[in-house]
Amino acid sequence: MEQILVTGALGQLGTELVAELQNKYGTEQVFATDIHPPMNKKYHGNFEALDVLEKKAIEGLILRYEITQIYHLAAILSANAEKSPNLAWHINMDGLINVLELAKEHKINKVYWPSSIAVFGPDTPKTNTPQNTVMNPNTIYGITKVAGEKLCAYYNEKFDLDIRSIRYPGLIGHKSFPGGGTTDYAVEIYHEALKTGKFSAPLAENEMLPMMFMPDAVRATLELMDADKEKLSIKTSYNIAGTSFTPKDIAKSIQKIIPGFNINFHPDFRQNIAASWPNSIDDSYARNDWNWKVAYNLDDITKEMISHLRIKRQAIKVY
Repeated sequence: MEQILVTGALGQLGTELVAELQNKYGTEQVFATDIHPPMNKKYHGNFEALDVLEKKAIEGLILRYEITQIYHLAAILSANAEKSPNLAWHINMDGLINVLELAKEHKINKVYWPSSIAVFGPDTPKTNTPQNTVMNPNTIYGITKVAGEKLCAYYNEKFDLDIRSIRYPGLIGHKSFPGGGTTDYAVEIYHEALKTGKFSAPLAENEMLPMMFMPDAVRATLELMDADKEKLSIKTSYNIAGTSFTPKDIAKSIQKIIPGFNINFHPDFRQNIAASWPNSIDDSYARNDWNWKVAYNLDDITKEMISHLRIKRQAIKVY
Protein backbone atom coordinates (compact mmCIF):
# COMPACT_ATOMS: atom_id res chain seq x y z
CA MET A 1 0.00 0.00 0.00
CA GLU A 2 1.42 3.38 -1.02
CA GLN A 3 1.83 6.04 1.67
CA ILE A 4 2.07 9.53 0.15
CA LEU A 5 3.73 12.63 1.63
CA VAL A 6 2.99 16.00 -0.01
CA THR A 7 4.90 19.18 0.87
CA GLY A 8 3.50 22.57 -0.11
CA ALA A 9 0.07 20.96 -0.06
CA LEU A 10 -1.87 24.20 0.41
CA GLY A 11 -0.53 25.85 -2.73
CA GLN A 12 -2.38 26.21 -6.00
CA LEU A 13 -1.15 22.88 -7.40
CA GLY A 14 -1.03 21.08 -4.06
CA THR A 15 -4.65 21.84 -3.21
CA GLU A 16 -5.95 20.00 -6.27
CA LEU A 17 -3.26 17.32 -6.45
CA VAL A 18 -3.86 16.23 -2.85
CA ALA A 19 -7.57 15.75 -3.56
CA GLU A 20 -6.81 13.53 -6.57
CA LEU A 21 -4.20 11.56 -4.63
CA GLN A 22 -6.80 10.96 -1.92
CA ASN A 23 -9.25 9.73 -4.56
CA LYS A 24 -6.61 7.45 -6.03
CA TYR A 25 -4.94 6.00 -2.94
CA GLY A 26 -7.42 6.71 -0.13
CA THR A 27 -7.68 9.66 2.22
CA GLU A 28 -5.81 7.91 5.02
CA GLN A 29 -2.84 7.13 2.77
CA VAL A 30 -2.12 10.78 1.87
CA PHE A 31 -0.30 13.07 4.32
CA ALA A 32 -0.49 16.75 3.39
CA THR A 33 1.97 19.25 4.85
CA ASP A 34 2.69 22.97 4.55
CA ILE A 35 4.54 25.65 6.50
CA HIS A 36 1.29 26.89 8.06
CA PRO A 37 -1.86 24.94 8.96
CA PRO A 38 -4.91 25.33 6.69
CA MET A 39 -7.26 28.23 7.36
CA ASN A 40 -10.13 25.78 6.98
CA LYS A 41 -10.23 23.96 10.31
CA LYS A 42 -12.28 21.21 8.68
CA TYR A 43 -9.46 20.26 6.28
CA HIS A 44 -10.31 17.00 4.55
CA GLY A 45 -7.64 14.42 5.32
CA ASN A 46 -4.36 14.16 7.20
CA PHE A 47 -2.45 17.41 7.68
CA GLU A 48 0.67 18.44 9.60
CA ALA A 49 2.55 21.71 9.64
CA LEU A 50 6.05 21.18 8.22
CA ASP A 51 9.03 23.38 7.40
CA VAL A 52 10.90 21.70 4.54
CA LEU A 53 14.14 23.27 5.80
CA GLU A 54 13.90 21.04 8.88
CA LYS A 55 15.29 17.74 7.64
CA LYS A 56 14.66 15.92 10.91
CA ALA A 57 11.00 16.91 10.85
CA ILE A 58 10.59 15.53 7.33
CA GLU A 59 12.37 12.34 8.37
CA GLY A 60 10.08 11.99 11.36
CA LEU A 61 7.02 11.95 9.09
CA ILE A 62 8.66 9.49 6.69
CA LEU A 63 9.34 7.07 9.52
CA ARG A 64 6.08 7.59 11.40
CA TYR A 65 3.85 7.04 8.38
CA GLU A 66 6.10 4.63 6.45
CA ILE A 67 6.12 6.95 3.43
CA THR A 68 6.70 5.33 0.03
CA GLN A 69 6.20 8.34 -2.29
CA ILE A 70 6.96 12.05 -1.86
CA TYR A 71 5.47 14.91 -3.87
CA HIS A 72 7.74 17.83 -3.01
CA LEU A 73 5.84 20.96 -4.08
CA ALA A 74 7.02 23.47 -1.47
CA ALA A 75 8.69 26.50 -3.11
CA ILE A 76 8.65 30.26 -3.47
CA LEU A 77 7.25 31.11 -6.92
CA SER A 78 8.62 33.44 -9.56
CA ALA A 79 7.20 36.89 -8.71
CA ASN A 80 7.64 36.47 -4.95
CA ALA A 81 11.11 34.99 -5.45
CA GLU A 82 12.28 38.19 -7.16
CA LYS A 83 11.32 40.10 -4.03
CA SER A 84 13.26 37.75 -1.71
CA PRO A 85 15.95 36.00 -3.80
CA ASN A 86 18.05 34.73 -0.88
CA LEU A 87 15.02 33.21 0.81
CA ALA A 88 13.86 31.70 -2.49
CA TRP A 89 17.22 30.01 -3.01
CA HIS A 90 17.25 28.73 0.56
CA ILE A 91 13.75 27.23 0.46
CA ASN A 92 13.72 26.02 -3.15
CA MET A 93 17.16 24.38 -3.04
CA ASP A 94 17.73 23.31 0.55
CA GLY A 95 14.22 21.93 0.79
CA LEU A 96 14.79 19.83 -2.34
CA ILE A 97 18.17 18.56 -1.14
CA ASN A 98 16.60 17.52 2.17
CA VAL A 99 13.94 15.51 0.35
CA LEU A 100 16.41 13.88 -2.06
CA GLU A 101 18.80 12.93 0.73
CA LEU A 102 15.99 11.41 2.78
CA ALA A 103 14.63 9.59 -0.26
CA LYS A 104 18.06 8.07 -0.76
CA GLU A 105 18.53 7.16 2.91
CA HIS A 106 15.07 5.64 3.36
CA LYS A 107 14.71 4.09 -0.10
CA ILE A 108 11.57 6.00 -1.09
CA ASN A 109 9.95 4.37 -4.13
CA LYS A 110 9.20 7.56 -6.10
CA VAL A 111 9.75 11.29 -5.74
CA TYR A 112 7.89 13.96 -7.68
CA TRP A 113 9.27 17.49 -7.98
CA PRO A 114 7.79 20.24 -10.18
CA SER A 115 9.92 22.30 -12.53
CA SER A 116 8.73 25.19 -14.70
CA ILE A 117 9.05 27.00 -18.00
CA ALA A 118 11.04 29.47 -15.87
CA VAL A 119 14.11 27.32 -16.61
CA PHE A 120 14.19 28.96 -20.03
CA GLY A 121 15.66 32.40 -20.61
CA PRO A 122 15.81 35.22 -23.15
CA ASP A 123 18.20 33.32 -25.43
CA THR A 124 16.03 30.18 -25.53
CA PRO A 125 13.99 29.64 -28.73
CA LYS A 126 10.62 31.17 -27.87
CA THR A 127 8.42 29.31 -30.34
CA ASN A 128 7.88 25.57 -29.91
CA THR A 129 10.65 25.53 -27.30
CA PRO A 130 12.38 22.12 -27.49
CA GLN A 131 12.88 19.67 -24.64
CA ASN A 132 16.65 20.00 -24.79
CA THR A 133 17.76 23.56 -25.42
CA VAL A 134 19.54 26.56 -23.93
CA MET A 135 18.52 27.12 -20.30
CA ASN A 136 19.89 30.45 -19.14
CA PRO A 137 17.19 32.00 -16.93
CA ASN A 138 17.44 35.55 -15.62
CA THR A 139 15.22 35.05 -12.54
CA ILE A 140 16.16 33.48 -9.22
CA TYR A 141 13.15 31.17 -9.49
CA GLY A 142 14.32 29.94 -12.88
CA ILE A 143 17.86 29.47 -11.58
CA THR A 144 16.58 27.30 -8.71
CA LYS A 145 14.57 25.23 -11.18
CA VAL A 146 17.55 24.62 -13.47
CA ALA A 147 19.68 23.65 -10.47
CA GLY A 148 16.85 21.46 -9.18
CA GLU A 149 16.55 19.63 -12.51
CA LYS A 150 20.28 18.92 -12.47
CA LEU A 151 20.08 17.68 -8.88
CA CYS A 152 17.19 15.36 -9.70
CA ALA A 153 19.07 13.93 -12.68
CA TYR A 154 22.19 13.47 -10.52
CA TYR A 155 20.37 11.59 -7.75
CA ASN A 156 18.46 9.58 -10.34
CA GLU A 157 21.58 8.41 -12.12
CA LYS A 158 24.05 8.15 -9.21
CA PHE A 159 21.75 6.66 -6.58
CA ASP A 160 19.09 5.05 -8.81
CA LEU A 161 16.30 7.14 -7.27
CA ASP A 162 13.07 7.25 -9.25
CA ILE A 163 12.55 11.02 -9.47
CA ARG A 164 10.01 12.42 -11.93
CA SER A 165 9.30 15.99 -12.94
CA ILE A 166 7.28 18.24 -15.25
CA ARG A 167 8.10 21.74 -16.48
CA TYR A 168 4.72 23.33 -15.87
CA PRO A 169 3.51 26.27 -17.91
CA GLY A 170 1.35 28.85 -16.11
CA LEU A 171 -1.40 27.08 -14.15
CA ILE A 172 -5.03 28.18 -13.95
CA GLY A 173 -7.39 26.82 -11.33
CA HIS A 174 -10.47 27.85 -9.34
CA LYS A 175 -10.00 25.89 -6.10
CA SER A 176 -7.36 28.13 -4.52
CA PHE A 177 -5.95 31.62 -4.86
CA PRO A 178 -2.70 32.32 -6.73
CA GLY A 179 0.57 31.94 -4.84
CA GLY A 180 2.90 34.60 -6.23
CA GLY A 181 3.67 33.47 -9.78
CA THR A 182 4.15 35.62 -12.87
CA THR A 183 1.30 33.89 -14.71
CA ASP A 184 -1.14 34.32 -11.80
CA TYR A 185 -2.81 37.17 -13.67
CA ALA A 186 -4.60 34.46 -15.66
CA VAL A 187 -6.35 33.36 -12.45
CA GLU A 188 -6.89 36.83 -10.99
CA ILE A 189 -8.55 38.04 -14.19
CA TYR A 190 -11.47 35.62 -13.77
CA HIS A 191 -12.04 36.66 -10.16
CA GLU A 192 -12.03 40.33 -11.13
CA ALA A 193 -14.28 39.74 -14.15
CA LEU A 194 -16.99 38.51 -11.80
CA LYS A 195 -16.21 40.84 -8.90
CA THR A 196 -15.71 44.20 -10.66
CA GLY A 197 -16.12 43.59 -14.39
CA LYS A 198 -12.67 45.00 -15.10
CA PHE A 199 -9.01 44.09 -14.77
CA SER A 200 -5.64 45.82 -14.92
CA ALA A 201 -3.17 43.37 -16.47
CA PRO A 202 0.43 43.34 -15.21
CA LEU A 203 1.67 42.10 -18.60
CA ALA A 204 1.64 43.65 -22.06
CA GLU A 205 -1.49 42.91 -24.07
CA ASN A 206 0.32 40.72 -26.63
CA GLU A 207 2.67 38.88 -24.24
CA MET A 208 1.99 35.26 -25.17
CA LEU A 209 2.74 32.56 -22.62
CA PRO A 210 2.10 28.80 -22.38
CA MET A 211 -0.71 28.10 -19.91
CA MET A 212 -2.59 25.05 -18.62
CA PHE A 213 -5.85 24.35 -16.81
CA MET A 214 -5.28 22.72 -13.43
CA PRO A 215 -7.16 19.47 -14.19
CA ASP A 216 -4.77 18.91 -17.11
CA ALA A 217 -1.76 19.64 -14.89
CA VAL A 218 -2.92 17.25 -12.16
CA ARG A 219 -3.74 14.54 -14.70
CA ALA A 220 -0.32 14.95 -16.34
CA THR A 221 1.38 14.60 -12.95
CA LEU A 222 -0.45 11.39 -12.05
CA GLU A 223 0.01 9.93 -15.53
CA LEU A 224 3.74 10.55 -15.36
CA MET A 225 3.97 8.99 -11.91
CA ASP A 226 2.08 5.92 -13.17
CA ALA A 227 4.22 5.53 -16.30
CA ASP A 228 6.59 2.61 -16.77
CA LYS A 229 10.01 3.80 -15.58
CA GLU A 230 11.72 2.00 -18.45
CA LYS A 231 9.84 4.13 -20.97
CA LEU A 232 10.89 7.46 -19.44
CA SER A 233 13.82 8.92 -21.35
CA ILE A 234 14.03 12.28 -19.56
CA LYS A 235 15.85 12.38 -16.21
CA THR A 236 15.58 16.15 -15.69
CA SER A 237 12.01 17.36 -16.32
CA TYR A 238 9.47 16.91 -19.11
CA ASN A 239 8.15 19.74 -21.26
CA ILE A 240 4.37 19.66 -21.44
CA ALA A 241 2.20 22.01 -23.49
CA GLY A 242 -1.28 23.26 -22.74
CA THR A 243 -2.54 26.27 -24.66
CA SER A 244 -0.73 29.55 -25.35
CA PHE A 245 -2.48 32.93 -25.16
CA THR A 246 -1.99 36.62 -24.38
CA PRO A 247 -3.78 38.85 -21.84
CA LYS A 248 -5.72 40.29 -24.78
CA ASP A 249 -6.78 36.76 -25.84
CA ILE A 250 -8.05 35.83 -22.39
CA ALA A 251 -10.02 39.09 -22.17
CA LYS A 252 -11.72 38.31 -25.49
CA SER A 253 -12.55 34.82 -24.25
CA ILE A 254 -14.14 36.26 -21.09
CA GLN A 255 -16.11 38.81 -23.12
CA LYS A 256 -17.86 35.95 -24.94
CA ILE A 257 -19.55 35.20 -21.60
CA ILE A 258 -19.36 38.62 -19.89
CA PRO A 259 -19.72 41.14 -22.76
CA GLY A 260 -19.18 44.19 -20.56
CA PHE A 261 -15.82 43.04 -19.20
CA ASN A 262 -13.06 45.65 -19.62
CA ILE A 263 -9.30 45.23 -19.48
CA ASN A 264 -6.43 47.70 -19.45
CA PHE A 265 -2.70 47.07 -19.48
CA HIS A 266 -0.19 48.37 -16.94
CA PRO A 267 2.90 46.13 -17.19
CA ASP A 268 4.99 45.92 -14.02
CA PHE A 269 8.14 43.97 -13.07
CA ARG A 270 6.40 40.72 -14.04
CA GLN A 271 6.46 41.78 -17.68
CA ASN A 272 10.25 41.46 -17.76
CA ILE A 273 9.99 37.95 -16.33
CA ALA A 274 7.30 36.93 -18.82
CA ALA A 275 9.27 38.35 -21.75
CA SER A 276 12.12 35.93 -21.02
CA TRP A 277 9.87 32.86 -21.20
CA PRO A 278 8.66 30.84 -24.24
CA ASN A 279 5.40 31.52 -26.06
CA SER A 280 4.84 27.87 -26.97
CA ILE A 281 6.27 24.49 -25.96
CA ASP A 282 7.31 21.33 -27.81
CA ASP A 283 6.16 18.41 -25.65
CA SER A 284 6.88 15.58 -28.08
CA TYR A 285 8.95 13.63 -25.51
CA ALA A 286 6.03 13.59 -23.08
CA ARG A 287 3.64 12.54 -25.84
CA ASN A 288 5.95 9.78 -27.01
CA ASP A 289 7.14 8.49 -23.61
CA TRP A 290 3.88 8.50 -21.62
CA ASN A 291 1.13 9.45 -24.08
CA TRP A 292 0.54 12.96 -22.76
CA LYS A 293 -2.31 14.89 -24.41
CA VAL A 294 -3.88 18.19 -23.37
CA ALA A 295 -7.68 18.37 -22.99
CA TYR A 296 -8.61 22.05 -22.40
CA ASN A 297 -8.24 25.04 -24.75
CA LEU A 298 -8.66 28.69 -23.72
CA ASP A 299 -12.45 28.88 -24.21
CA ASP A 300 -12.86 25.60 -22.30
CA ILE A 301 -10.84 27.06 -19.43
CA THR A 302 -12.87 30.28 -19.42
CA LYS A 303 -16.20 28.43 -19.31
CA GLU A 304 -15.03 26.23 -16.43
CA MET A 305 -13.48 29.07 -14.43
CA ILE A 306 -16.46 31.40 -14.69
CA SER A 307 -18.94 28.62 -13.97
CA HIS A 308 -17.15 27.42 -10.83
CA LEU A 309 -16.34 30.90 -9.53
CA ARG A 310 -19.97 31.96 -9.97
CA ILE A 311 -21.05 29.00 -7.85
CA LYS A 312 -18.51 29.95 -5.17
CA ARG A 313 -19.63 33.57 -5.14
CA GLN A 314 -23.26 32.53 -4.86
CA ALA A 315 -22.44 30.20 -1.96
CA ILE A 316 -20.72 33.07 -0.12
CA LYS A 317 -23.79 35.26 -0.57
CA VAL A 318 -26.07 32.49 0.70
CA TYR A 319 -24.01 31.81 3.80
